[in-house]
Amino acid sequence: MRRYRTRPVPGRSATTIASVQDGGSRFRDLTLAEFVDRLASPEPVPGGGSAAAVAASLGAALVAMVASLSLDREKYRQHTANLRDAAVAGKALATRLLELADDDARAYAAYAAAMKLPRESGTERKARTEAVARTGRLAAEVPLETLRACLDVASLAERLAGRSNVNASSDLSVAALLSAAAATAAAANVFVNLPAVNDLEWTERMERTTVDLQEAVEDVARMAREAAGRREPRPPVNPGSNEATEVRP
Repeated sequence: MRRYRTRPVPGRSATTIASVQDGGSRFRDLTLAEFVDRLASPEPVPGGGSAAAVAASLGAALVAMVASLSLDREKYRQHTANLRDAAVAGKALATRLLELADDDARAYAAYAAAMKLPRESGTERKARTEAVARTGRLAAEVPLETLRACLDVASLAERLAGRSNVNASSDLSVAALLSAAAATAAAANVFVNLPAVNDLEWTERMERTTVDLQEAVEDVARMAREAAGRREPRPPVNPGSNEATEVRP
């Protein structure tokens, strides 16, 4: 039996991208139609990495919705601490994932710019190789952060299943499905950028971490769907205890 520990979200430090300039606008400031139109455009960003983060953000928002729907209802009073924690954590994750959507677009834009650097002379080729490796590393690290956030979304959904409004069980299932799909997409974006990084030890470590995280998300999301599908009450949990989620292979 494998165990994956859930992590508190609101106080966790965020990844920063100091080497990439902010383009100004944020995806969260666009209407849904505007974001979809931009995604469908021939521009290289936003792409799959940003789409994965947005999908996971929707899952986190659903978790927050289910928790909020269940709060202050007598039937779920024994789960109040868990519900309050999930409502706050879900909103924080939704915001964080929208930030990662922007981060992913900026990181890939920097990588694409590095790929277009001149390489006529030996000096230019050396500078281009270093720039590609540096920006490629960043372009892999951002979707890895999305993958980690996906595990948090799945874990919150699993923790709420059987401890929240039973009429919203399908919403928890959708949240779990979105987290799993987004995790698969984020992992693909990690792997596609690794060949650009000329660091075998780092690359192998990233590969192992990515596979482990993706498997963890799939396991926890499956557990969340199964628990939600049973629609049966579960005993209370202490959200501050950092209890492990048990995952059966």
